[in-house]
Amino acid sequence: MTMLAERQRSDPEAIQAVRAALNHALRGKEEVNEHILACLLARGHLLVEDLPGLGKTTLAKALARALGGKFARVQCTPDLLPGDITGFRVFDQQTRDFEFMPGPVFADVLLADEINRTTPRTQSAP
Repeated sequence: MTMLAERQRSDPEAIQAVRAALNHALRGKEEVNEHILACLLARGHLLVEDLPGLGKTTLAKALARALGGKFARVQCTPDLLPGDITGFRVFDQQTRDFEFMPGPVFADVLLADEINRTTPRTQSAP
């Protein structure tokens, strides 16, 4: 979690700033924004279900931007593997050693889109 997110846990003005940023990014989703703030303050996870094209990605990007964090998106497909989410080790020929390439799960805000299309093993990776 970023330093700004830690500060927001105790600073009402910072919480209001995040609320304003979310409401500015996507109008008419105040209830969802309140759920996002509650999950952020509780250090939890949030499952947002909605029809396609109604701003879930926009909202996740706005949250990452408001927190000063990194955003990542995973398009879940049937051939997606757990390593595609968590990362994997790659052999570096110059150093003759394995280097870890982190996956999108290391972002501050991760959007797993259409998670129901993946296998149960991959769904449990994040």
